[in-house]
Amino acid sequence: MRRATGLPVAFGGPVDAAGDRVRIHELSGTATAALRSLAVSTGNGLGGKAIALTRPCAVTDYRCARSISHEYDTAVAAEGLRSVLAVPVVVRRRVRGVLYGALRTAQPLGERTLDAAVAAARDVEQSLVVAEEARGLPSAVAAPGPGAGAWERVREAHGELRALTARVTDPELRAQLLAVCGRLEAAPAERACGEGLLAPRELDVLAWVAAGATNAVAAERLGVRPETVKGYLRSAMRKLGVHTRLEAVVSARRAGLLP
Repeated sequence: MRRATGLPVAFGGPVDAAGDRVRIHELSGTATAALRSLAVSTGNGLGGKAIALTRPCAVTDYRCARSISHEYDTAVAAEGLRSVLAVPVVVRRRVRGVLYGALRTAQPLGERTLDAAVAAARDVEQSLVVAEEARGLPSAVAAPGPGAGAWERVREAHGELRALTARVTDPELRAQLLAVCGRLEAAPAERACGEGLLAPRELDVLAWVAAGATNAVAAERLGVRPETVKGYLRSAMRKLGVHTRLEAVVSARRAGLLP
């Protein structure tokens, strides 16, 4: 949040399972411990308002803002915060956390700052989605003898996971997700001489082709142009020594490159 917005203070935390309150756990740029472990109830204060409305909220001068309630003025004043924004982190229509950014002066937070704060929250949302997908996939791989329908669901999840992994900025999390992809790819058969045969983006494209996606759909999921997808697909087919999309998928599966 601080890097994205340039604001000197950022803090936040997760919303509890009941969705009733957010507890501040993470702080950056703060000068005191006044905000640490502060529990903000839904509807109260700026963060509680953001949770209730499921949208970003901001005030130019917290201590005299009429648009929010003031249960947490003591903690905010102790930290010396004036202009504050709060952005909810929403995953699958449920608020999972709140990110705050703040200034110690009372001045309007411009649209560019608000947009950057929302983008930071979206990054957190994406990471949560990816992490949850990763936690669910190993159990699917470990299930004994899945039928054809089950394997199709695993293959679809594999394609989605590879697409999500490409958008993860945390290198440690990305490595963990790629390791899960590797387990999925090796699940139906032992890896053969296909190890390292295809580039990661070629595998990404083939994963979506295997799930039945058109070039346009694969391009949308991977965030590239359809022409780029065609290029990766042609390259993959050339390396696999095949001439059609179906042959490429079959060959990749035989080599243990796809589940």
